[in-house]
Amino acid sequence: MAAPAPRPPGLCCCRKGSAAGPEAPPAPPPPPEPPPDVASASSSQLFSLRHLHLGLELRPEARALAGCLVLELCALRPQPRALVLDVHPALHVLSAAYRRASAGEAPCSFAFSPAEAAAPAPLPPPPCPSPPPPPCAPLCAANPPATATFLSAPCIAAGPLPSAAPHPPGEPPAGPPPAAAEPPPPLPVFAQPPCASCPLGFRVDPFTDYGSSLTVSLPAALQPHQPFQIIVRYTTADGPAIWWLDPELTYGNAKPFVFTQGHSVCNRSFFPCFDTPAVKCTYSATVKAPAGIQVLMSATQSTYLEEEGVYQFYMEYPVPAYLVALVAGDLTHADIGPRSRVWAEPCLLPTAISKLSGIVERWLTAAESLYGPYIWGRYDIVFLPPSFPIVAMENPCLTFIISSILESDEFLIIDVIHEVAHSWFGNAVTNATWEEMWLSEGLATYAQRRITTETYGAAFTCLETAFRLDALHRQMKLLGEDNPVSKLQVKLEPGVNPSNLMNLFTYEKGYCFVYYLSQLCGDPRHFDSFLRAYIEKYKFTSVVAQDLLDSFLNFFPELKEQCVESKAGLEFERWLNATGPPLAEPDLSQGSSLTRPVETLFKLWTTEPLDSAAAASSVDLTKWRTFQTVLFLDRLLDGSPLPHEVIKKLSECYSSQLDSMNAEIRIRWLQIVVRNDYYPDLYKVRRFLENQMSRMYTIPLYEDLCTGTLKSFALEIFYQTQNQLHPNLRKTIQQILSQGLNPLPAIDTTAVTTDTPAMVLEDKVSEPTNGAISLRDVNVSA
Repeated sequence: MAAPAPRPPGLCCCRKGSAAGPEAPPAPPPPPEPPPDVASASSSQLFSLRHLHLGLELRPEARALAGCLVLELCALRPQPRALVLDVHPALHVLSAAYRRASAGEAPCSFAFSPAEAAAPAPLPPPPCPSPPPPPCAPLCAANPPATATFLSAPCIAAGPLPSAAPHPPGEPPAGPPPAAAEPPPPLPVFAQPPCASCPLGFRVDPFTDYGSSLTVSLPAALQPHQPFQIIVRYTTADGPAIWWLDPELTYGNAKPFVFTQGHSVCNRSFFPCFDTPAVKCTYSATVKAPAGIQVLMSATQSTYLEEEGVYQFYMEYPVPAYLVALVAGDLTHADIGPRSRVWAEPCLLPTAISKLSGIVERWLTAAESLYGPYIWGRYDIVFLPPSFPIVAMENPCLTFIISSILESDEFLIIDVIHEVAHSWFGNAVTNATWEEMWLSEGLATYAQRRITTETYGAAFTCLETAFRLDALHRQMKLLGEDNPVSKLQVKLEPGVNPSNLMNLFTYEKGYCFVYYLSQLCGDPRHFDSFLRAYIEKYKFTSVVAQDLLDSFLNFFPELKEQCVESKAGLEFERWLNATGPPLAEPDLSQGSSLTRPVETLFKLWTTEPLDSAAAASSVDLTKWRTFQTVLFLDRLLDGSPLPHEVIKKLSECYSSQLDSMNAEIRIRWLQIVVRNDYYPDLYKVRRFLENQMSRMYTIPLYEDLCTGTLKSFALEIFYQTQNQLHPNLRKTIQQILSQGLNPLPAIDTTAVTTDTPAMVLEDKVSEPTNGAISLRDVNVSA
């Protein structure tokens, strides 16, 4: 692999440099300020973030990460008093410093603890530039709030220096100091330093239960558009973004494993940042890991420096903070196409190759024919252990996907194609606020279905759409049509985790609106042309719904003249802000050859009097597609509890057949067993849970078991299997089992993170624990 290319000087996120020379056209007006993000405490609107560098050291024995963050910034207004970044209680800030940057300066490198330990005592650093950073008096009020903490950073010269300095008299440290035996975080090393880095005062304040704010004082005379750097050294342990796995929780049981999951607002526990989708920048990272651990990141370029034992990564295109991702463990790879490879644990790699070899390129080519060039270079896939909290995540260049999905071919196809679609919708063009996630998810779902139509035909696409819309209406029935989460533009109240807004409305109601827009054009190919132009106009930026709709009407002036945005009953504003189901749904008649047999079989089993012989002989389930079978089982689930005679005959006809099918099918049959208290098949529930470590296949069953009369059965299984579950999943199941009971007996949960709120552990998919809404109703790809 080639070494990272030097970053173009002066690259500023979401902005293009002015052309040089007298013939250059006038610069376009600056983009409008993004709407405020109530989920971010940061002062992102006051600064332009040019680039971020990360120096990271992975310490699996301590389940910790030591980091150094170097932010390249310029102020947009005169003399900002402070910089505010998003952080998390799991992240412990050790120091903050300021450094004046030179235009076109090469990216910094990092010195890790062995180099620091071996380095001779440095000379005193040269004086700071004039004017020096002021003392942090504005941050150290005479009567600071009880929750505030203050610390001055050491001066950092242009090379390895001592990693810590005594706390100034009278200033308490910003939390408990790290253990004495722990080596310090990496130090930045600058190739052309104009001067030392000077310490800054800072404080950490509470923000919400999913994050905190880090306020760093700035030099008083900082001028607008003057480049400067902020250096933050920190450590972070188990938090919402960082998932450490002991070897026993991997398939190979050989080496520790760690992955990050940034969506929606989790990466503030990975590194201090502007944790809002409105801000994008390029990034680079240098990562040190134990020998034998393969490290990957969501970057366009990477290299491994064997002598130093470090990996280097570079993302040349601006991305929001939540798309910075890392995974490390016992991973091997194989090429599956001209620009794709698959990464997995060695024991899983042959299966991953057999499932994906050759077809990923087919999907990428189909997507390019619809929406223009794939801009990210490589499209690689890494399969993660079952503890991965969601199905898949669209990290640029490197899709994360749960390995459990490998046994369900059709779900694997849909999930990977959905993440491919995010390369255009979500990654290249991003929703500016979490209140409009449908701009990424609705458009990506539409693009996914255009790709599957091109590659697998309209009937397959209609079948998958019918399956998802069934789930949408199920969720609507359970939540109620007046529930505000059914809006496309959801009002995010302060303190509410944006992850809680992730639901099927984001995907399927958003898809229906996009599909409706495509139908206004008369030909989906015309709408494809619009989406290509939309991507070209807004790529590498973040947008709001009005940007999409204005571009649509400008692209189709004849529709604008017809005032389609105000068509009675289908007004664009009503699509965005009305609760309830979609105002219009797609015509799925092209899938009738696949959906009609499902409807017929369901009627045979639910019409009285039951003719079980006719029902059993009408269809051979082994010949059906997976989506046909799960659609049939979902409808039986919706009708549960069923008459005892029906569930008995269903078991006699199908139970043994379903045993040999994939987990997406088996879990639905087992939920039917549980919701109908069908004791003869309960042993299959036990066997299934004894062999599952994934939240997508455990939480739904535990919810159903605890809603009915089988809670004691659930407790028994949990006590027998808890040690094979990730601590976060174990904690979630404990909460389900505790509902309506006295506190559970003491369980060994020493590995559970005690300072992480439960709600943020749920990550991108909210998991109600009322039994009525399970993960099968909301489990969609990121």
